[in-house]
Amino acid sequence: MKKKRFIALAAAALISFPSALCTNTFPQTADAVNISSVTFTNFDSRVNGGEPIRGVDISSIISLEEAGVKFYDDHGREQDLFKTLADHGVNYIRVRIWNEPNDGNGHTYGGGHSDLDTAAKIGKRAAQYGMKLLADIQYSDFWADPAKQSRPKYWQPHDHNKLKGEIYNWTSWVVKYLTENGSDIGMVQIGNETECFFCGEKDMYKICDLFSSGEKAVRDFDKNILIAHHFANAGNGHFGWYAQVMNECKLDYDIFACSYYSYWHGSLDNLRNTLTDIGNKYNKYVMVVETAYPYTDDDGDTFGNSVSSSSSGCELKYDISVEGQAKAITDVFQTIANCNGHGIGVFYWEPAWLGVPDISWEQQKQLWDKYGSGCATIYANDYDHDVTASGGSSFDNQALFDFHGKPLESLDVFLNIYPQKKPVVTTTSTTTTATTTTMTTTEPVRTKDIVLGDVNSDGVIDVFDVVALRKAVLAGNKSHELDLNGDNEVGIADLVKLRRYILGYADSDLTYKTIIVK
Repeated sequence: MKKKRFIALAAAALISFPSALCTNTFPQTADAVNISSVTFTNFDSRVNGGEPIRGVDISSIISLEEAGVKFYDDHGREQDLFKTLADHGVNYIRVRIWNEPNDGNGHTYGGGHSDLDTAAKIGKRAAQYGMKLLADIQYSDFWADPAKQSRPKYWQPHDHNKLKGEIYNWTSWVVKYLTENGSDIGMVQIGNETECFFCGEKDMYKICDLFSSGEKAVRDFDKNILIAHHFANAGNGHFGWYAQVMNECKLDYDIFACSYYSYWHGSLDNLRNTLTDIGNKYNKYVMVVETAYPYTDDDGDTFGNSVSSSSSGCELKYDISVEGQAKAITDVFQTIANCNGHGIGVFYWEPAWLGVPDISWEQQKQLWDKYGSGCATIYANDYDHDVTASGGSSFDNQALFDFHGKPLESLDVFLNIYPQKKPVVTTTSTTTTATTTTMTTTEPVRTKDIVLGDVNSDGVIDVFDVVALRKAVLAGNKSHELDLNGDNEVGIADLVKLRRYILGYADSDLTYKTIIVK
């Protein structure tokens, strides 16, 4: 993406870039977050086990952890990011894969390493928490986006046929290596934001010939893996032509995917109409594989933000707040759900790309250069001559975690995307040892048993109880009957536990509870 290439900047300018004023008429707010639900109707049960894709791209996570970034659960306890994501309803992980993102002397180009070994580590950890993998093969040694689609170093001399063979071999090796190292690959992306420009080629028909080689490698390995092609901006009016040429070339793919950043890529109505037309005309699934929105104007790692209220060339359509961020994500999900049954889901881009909190610019810079946890290191200059300064994350103000790694309430959007798998409710799953609330009194104590989680008292624990509990939390209801996790508080943690119970997580059984009747 062009937006990711905020690298060639002097250190003195990083704090304030970009400098021009961006359209933004919304005040910031600290109100409780209200999240609407989205239901995908006519959903194809062959896709992702019958559930919409609720995905995130966390390609930088390994280098972030190496640099010392830590993540926490809703209670502030340190926890594996993958578990936190799974707890909040994420069911798919996307990871970018570059060929050889290093200078050959042990120095990473940055961008989270993004080599195949790193992708395998991410894929294995995702699978351990029941999440599938989207392998975003970019066929480059560094960032691939509408501005640049540079060939890997060792492919640069090849003619078209030689390049086509290399694409087949590399794609085959990627899916084989990921699978053998524990990934559960559900989808492969052939190229990244290929706006009529791929692997150094600019002719769309020749690009399709190269695409076909990657497709064949995936099909030869496993016909059940979905194949996606990814374009950037529906607002430029070119998507219909891309789809037409790919159809003329008889490409064997399943998903027409795109990026959608509301501040850059036009209206949601245009996105829906464009993707629905492609889905109807060519019988393809459609989805958004990159979206994001800022929740704050603050800068967590002293590198500067690519989008804020002072950014140029964008239109901020939502409040810059956690609630505005949640609304922006929900609206993208709803738009894809409205694509006449062709929409299959959404991925949020790099929701955990943070810096190490509370350290200086110089300390941050040392970590970026050593661990590649920023967008680039100076070593990338040999491959991409536009790189003149290393840097951190320009997206940390669009993360779904605060600067110290604690989940924002906007992460709960993923728990509100339906349909979701429902557990088989049995007697043993809802009854365990009762807990009793006691009080000192000389009068006889009257008690009653309640079933935790049946918030609306209709005898069934389901999504309607989630709605009722959310309303109660927003209203400040502190009733001990709503304390589902036993911490003597009523809040978002209880809402998360109820959602996890409905989703069937083994660690989220609800219990009978004996309460005092006053």
